[in-house]
Amino acid sequence: MLPVKRAVLRSRPGVNGQPAPENFQVEDTVLKVDLQAGQVLVKTLFLSTDPYMRCCMNQETGADYLLPWRLCEVVDGGGVGVVEASRSDGLCPGDVVTWFNWPWQTHAVLDGSVLQKVDPDMVDGRLSYFLGAVGLTGLTALLGVREKGHVTPGANQTMVVSGAAGACGSIAGQVGRLDGCGRVVGICGSDEKCRCLVDQLGFSSAVNYRCSDMSAMLREACPQGIDVYFDNVGGPISDAVIAQMNVGGHVILCGQISQYNKDVPYPPPLGEETQEALRSKNITRERFMVLNYMEKQPAALLQLSQWVRRGDIKVLETVVNGIENMGAAFCSMMAGGNVGKQVVKISG
Repeated sequence: MLPVKRAVLRSRPGVNGQPAPENFQVEDTVLKVDLQAGQVLVKTLFLSTDPYMRCCMNQETGADYLLPWRLCEVVDGGGVGVVEASRSDGLCPGDVVTWFNWPWQTHAVLDGSVLQKVDPDMVDGRLSYFLGAVGLTGLTALLGVREKGHVTPGANQTMVVSGAAGACGSIAGQVGRLDGCGRVVGICGSDEKCRCLVDQLGFSSAVNYRCSDMSAMLREACPQGIDVYFDNVGGPISDAVIAQMNVGGHVILCGQISQYNKDVPYPPPLGEETQEALRSKNITRERFMVLNYMEKQPAALLQLSQWVRRGDIKVLETVVNGIENMGAAFCSMMAGGNVGKQVVKISG
């Protein structure tokens, strides 16, 4: 028997409620380490917090590919860890593995067949990157831009990214620049984040959506209009961006974090004015789900790894230590308290 700590869902915030750290609880328990054929014992190194998890806090997620978290049971999400014991073919002690449904526990017994073995050299040993820039987050950014953005090198297109200082947005803007956009503009929630986007990540400019007239600032930043919009937030911010988009533009509908604390369908309905802008300008707005493009994962991860290792993509992270801080880290991320990917370091 192995003593472990785990984070469980203590209560639900309600479909229209703000999540709070008190919705989670950390418990001490013991893990029976009697491996059956195909199983492995893993030590958790890093856990991810992501916006989609807000849907899992409800009794119904509203998405057929997401299961709700159960009250008083362990929470799960993206994780990376190291194999300590194995009865699974192809996995040995010392192997680094990752999974989309990793339990929020310090150790776990998992089915080896669901785990993806990863090479630490792909991220120069920075294993948390497998949860971000060289993981599902990076794949969402890269494949979203390439599958739905219709970026054409040399066409001098302008791309706008909302939630640009977050995990996905910070990578998506850099992908747009690398793939040939003439101008990349980020939207985020503070002047400090705006400076980070321009000075560290190579965005052309950035707009603080909390300013007195975001639409005017956006027009100044995008003098030739907007051709591609990577939408992470939805709501009034997206309405303002779509209003300034050019004919034949493309909206990459990645996330709608501003709407996740509201009881609305996904994607949330648009106002009449925004719908008319999409129709009259022949703007595409298609939901993007990275899980529909997993056959392209190996090549995309290799590209992301090369960019990161060369420094073509700069990676931002907000790291919190300790499983006892999982709930606080998640709530901070939902409120925009992170810069780049929010991860929690569980063990060294």
